Amino acid sequence: MSARLARAFAERRPALVTFVTAGDPTPEATGAILDALVDGGADVIELGMPFTDPMADGPAIQAANIRSLAAGTRTADILKIATAFRERHPDVPLVLMGYANPMLRRGPGWFAEAAAAAGVDGVICVDIPPEEDDALGPELRARGIDPIRLATPTTDAARLPQVLYGASGFLYYVSVAGITGLQQAAQGSIDQAVARLKASTDLPIAVGFGVRTPEQAAAIGKVANGVVVGSAIVELVATHGADAPAAVRTYVQSLSEALASTRKALS
Repeated sequence: MSARLARAFAERRPALVTFVTAGDPTPEATGAILDALVDGGADVIELGMPFTDPMADGPAIQAANIRSLAAGTRTADILKIATAFRERHPDVPLVLMGYANPMLRRGPGWFAEAAAAAGVDGVICVDIPPEEDDALGPELRARGIDPIRLATPTTDAARLPQVLYGASGFLYYVSVAGITGLQQAAQGSIDQAVARLKASTDLPIAVGFGVRTPEQAAAIGKVANGVVVGSAIVELVATHGADAPAAVRTYVQSLSEALASTRKALS
């Protein structure tokens, strides 16, 4: 596991993991939005790589992808955003999240090298299944980047070992069998799933998809090692555009404060 991710989950459990789409509303505006996430108390940043044909993203992130691509965002811009973020925030973990086509187009070695040079700690590739880890995983691991895997409500006991094999950083538990942003699983099912996953791995378990309110984050934080919030933040960017940082900071702070209360209760 990368040192920054290890520290984030060791020191700040439950950690607040936040997502925004790179280049939304423009590549130039993304830096200030990322700074607002950190200022609001985010412990881990997921930076989405815009893609034309997303599989797992709901309407909010789909629209963010379209806005970003319409603004001319390319892989080179995303890497510049990541590099600048790392210079400003040397201790905050940064994860790229996206799809195989942009990551593999120039070859896995090129992408892994470029991500490492930009200071990226982990990569989530939604559409490379664990069984096809050789497509990217070895190149990431060779450069100290964590291949972060997804588990879902349909990941049964027979397949879970394959999901976990070669995974590092944290395990992202997708709490609903659907797309981002539209619904949240019942807390009871999240509790059961996290307990099952913790029995199978020492990786931190971060739960996402459908988390919107501080109350939801706090409830999940009682059982999980991290809470992932994305669509609600992306919707703020859609509403406020280049003026989004203030609203993003305030919202993320409300989540961070809720998790701080959970940490205090658990200590």
